Amino acid sequence: MKKSILLLGYNFYPEPTGIGKYSGEQIKWLAQNGYDCTVIASYPYYPFWKVQEPYHSRRRWYKTEVEHFASGGMITTHRCPMFIPQNPSGIKRVLLDLSFFMAAFFKLLYLLPGKKYDIVITILPSVSLGLLGMFYKKLRGAKLICHVHDLQIEAARDLKMIKSEQMINMLFRFEKFIFDNCDVITCVGKGMARKVEEKARKDVSLFFNTTDLDQFHPLKNRVELKQLFGFKPTDKVILYSGAIGEKQGIEAILHAAEENKGRPSLKFVICGSGPYKNKLQVMAEKMSLQNVIFMPLQPIEKFNQFLNMADVHLIVQKANAGDLVMPSKLNTVLAIGGLALVTANKGSGMHTLLEQHNMGILVEAENQQALNKGIQKALTENKDEMKRNARHYAESYLSIDKIMKSFENSFLIQNTVTHQVVHQPSTT
Repeated sequence: MKKSILLLGYNFYPEPTGIGKYSGEQIKWLAQNGYDCTVIASYPYYPFWKVQEPYHSRRRWYKTEVEHFASGGMITTHRCPMFIPQNPSGIKRVLLDLSFFMAAFFKLLYLLPGKKYDIVITILPSVSLGLLGMFYKKLRGAKLICHVHDLQIEAARDLKMIKSEQMINMLFRFEKFIFDNCDVITCVGKGMARKVEEKARKDVSLFFNTTDLDQFHPLKNRVELKQLFGFKPTDKVILYSGAIGEKQGIEAILHAAEENKGRPSLKFVICGSGPYKNKLQVMAEKMSLQNVIFMPLQPIEKFNQFLNMADVHLIVQKANAGDLVMPSKLNTVLAIGGLALVTANKGSGMHTLLEQHNMGILVEAENQQALNKGIQKALTENKDEMKRNARHYAESYLSIDKIMKSFENSFLIQNTVTHQVVHQPSTT
């Protein structure tokens, strides 16, 4: 009989991007392969920062959803109430974490006397959820896996979201306590894993974000796709699609557009949602940028076409966010064989990965001139080899089946906990 799994993380299906998307896909794969999965999550809100339909109502208390699969597996999702700020500042994010921690704690208490879960997976960046995982582990003897998506504390410190040094140090001590008491730590990126190993002083495994390669794949009819989304066949579309927050440094795209005001065929498209979007729109208006188009997050059934429409895909981040977060948008760009232009400094995990596999144009983070030159390079030089390498990498390392089978073999089938690398590309 296959093991039962409990996932603790406020982002979950049906969120269309980020952590919720990946957690949803991974838990669904496990259920489709016969695992009994239970999830304690919030109502879907990301990246819009408001609860989405069909969950949007005045009264959102605890709610349970059950989905059965032909394999005999199932997903039981317990939705918990949570404070969701429209403009998530540092203190508001702390309140978000605390509100979910309390709501999830009471749900965990309710589940405690019931069936025993063999494995508990806690999703970090919310460090507090590690405490809930420890609580269940101590009382019921489950194996605890802490899966790190973002290094939340460093990001809050470096982006000045939390300015109190005492608070930051307290959070680091709390995080170390969680790492000391979990059985396995996994990370979504190699650079991030190195940072976590330094803090945790124990082995860290790689567990990459998964990608549905049937859903995201290359298309050849770019001219028709551009017309489908309202562009001219002769337009060159430079696309940023993803979360719109301060850690991305997306204002650099506006300055690149300003540099190219005299080239009306260059269209800078910013697609997505986030707390920073309104500010960017105001900036673009003040700068009189007619070549910047803001678009909403695209429906999933059109998303592969939308991504294939673009000539260049911008993956921008601030320099101090290099190994603290792993942009989920990169996976889909690689899957469609897109030309990625990435702001990443030498030595960071993302820079090393892209350089090693020659699957993207790299420019120095927070260097406007370098970004502008990188855009011109992307538009004028033949980068077909990079595009082929991108798709090949996705097929080799990002397939959901390959990654999840490796995760299953490493942590769900084996009875002992060993240092594993879940589908890691060669670094030789």
